[in-house]
Amino acid sequence: FLVAKEIVAKDLNSSIGEQLFFCNCNVCHRDGNNIIIPEKNLKLETLKANGMENLESIIYQVTNGKNGMPAFGGRLKEEEIEKIAKYVL
Repeated sequence: FLVAKEIVAKDLNSSIGEQLFFCNCNVCHRDGNNIIIPEKNLKLETLKANGMENLESIIYQVTNGKNGMPAFGGRLKEEEIEKIAKYVL
């Protein structure tokens, strides 16, 4: 029973992360792409090549922005940014 609760919680968090991504990131990162700087997409191999394949790096980038990406730290709560980062990975 406890395992089932953990699975449901994980699925719920994933779903929330997906929704947050769709509402805040999808305009530039549809299907994991990047319409501003195409070579800086969200595909795992690209994230690895750019040292962005971990939660902390993605949270930092979303919070503070960089290059053509705006900062979302003033718009989203820390826990929302973390859910987006988990969804991306």
